[in-house]
Amino acid sequence: MNSEAPVFKIKTGHLPVLLLHVLTTDLELLKAQLALRLRQTPDFFASTPIVLELTAIADSAGAPDFSGLVAFMREHGMCASGVTGGSEDQRAAAVKSGLGLYPDAQIRIAMRRSTDGQGDASGEHRAAVATTATSPPEAAVLQVQPELPGLSGESASVAPVQPEISRDAAHPAAQERAVVRPTLVIDKPVRTGQSIYAEGANLVLLAIANAGSELIADGDIHVYAPLRGKAIAGAHGNQSARIFVNRLEAELLSIAGCFKVFEDGLPEAVRGKPAQIHLEGNRLVMQPLLD
Repeated sequence: MNSEAPVFKIKTGHLPVLLLHVLTTDLELLKAQLALRLRQTPDFFASTPIVLELTAIADSAGAPDFSGLVAFMREHGMCASGVTGGSEDQRAAAVKSGLGLYPDAQIRIAMRRSTDGQGDASGEHRAAVATTATSPPEAAVLQVQPELPGLSGESASVAPVQPEISRDAAHPAAQERAVVRPTLVIDKPVRTGQSIYAEGANLVLLAIANAGSELIADGDIHVYAPLRGKAIAGAHGNQSARIFVNRLEAELLSIAGCFKVFEDGLPEAVRGKPAQIHLEGNRLVMQPLLD
């Protein structure tokens, strides 16, 4: 064997990960809510890399017991891979516990709202995610966000979004929050790292969505070009939302919080073909549009 022959390569990559937004330093409360969420959706986190987002607790004194939290997560099938945000002490403590450091996610600019007198969007998302039919509103301590840190678009406003995890039908408040708006039409390619959010509306994309990009809509998503990034429809729990794609090459597909990550590639029946995605009960169904 030639000892000078390279045996490894190091490259940057755009990989789908989940962001777990930690909103409290009370780890016992955090663990209790995580355990509750896992009982409701036991396969949601299965073997998926998770990044702990610490921005909300950056001003808190001290650092959480990351080793204990990581051990708890591992016992429940969750794979903590690192942290983003937080204070210097918190990031140093995370490194000591074996976690990696991710660059801080850039702050995104929310879509311009019409003068409808609505409140802060981030607060609405937080309440929608942490409050379920079985958990008290005052115990809002975590968010789970399947998205990569994004870059602001050149022509389209973008915003963070939180798909609902709870599949409980008794969630009318989540859908009442969504205000119906005109369809958001994007006619330029969506770049790697860019996120487009059609708040309270359908999203139509007339150009390619590159790998590492993210399309999010409270309604349906239509892509009249290759979809190589992620598509998240029904982001506020609309289970009747659908995704229509001219050429399906997606990294992740999600409707109303039910999602699939395609680490091993898409099924042959829909890979690279026109397809539609919808829900049947709790199952995400992908069907070719043409036989």
